[in-house]
Amino acid sequence: MITDRSTIIANALPSRYRLERLVQSGATACVYFGHDTALGNPVAVKILHDEMAATVDADRFRSEIRLLAQLRHPHIVPIYDSGEVDGLPYYVMPFIHGETLRARLARLGRLPFAETLRITEDVARALQFAHYHRIVHRDIKPENIILDQGCALVLDFGIALALDAVEIS
Repeated sequence: MITDRSTIIANALPSRYRLERLVQSGATACVYFGHDTALGNPVAVKILHDEMAATVDADRFRSEIRLLAQLRHPHIVPIYDSGEVDGLPYYVMPFIHGETLRARLARLGRLPFAETLRITEDVARALQFAHYHRIVHRDIKPENIILDQGCALVLDFGIALALDAVEIS
């Protein structure tokens, strides 16, 4: 029996996306693993929690979608698609099979210097690109860095700040 409204919404997504399981549930949204049935690719679908949709968080989530859609960089997880279902915004991104930097640190403890340097360079390039486009991440942490096939990728611009929208003194 389905009791979670986000799961009901996930099942109401366009038939292009077949969701298989909940990957993570955060304070404002759930992330599901699934497949793009048209292309056969694994995807992650982030859906705002129902209780957040009635607050300012829905606008912030929509802002995250708009900001992420602008960023095309090899070290930033891109957005494939977005929309709304039953008043809840969602977006679709590739599912990355790697592990977060937090998980890698928990598993290995201290990382080798060369790997630390590579991760730092990848993240710095991603943030530099975002900053060039006047977007500040504001929540960079090991949980928001995913490691896959020798690359570090930045995700979750949930509290990103578009500098154009802010008066700078």
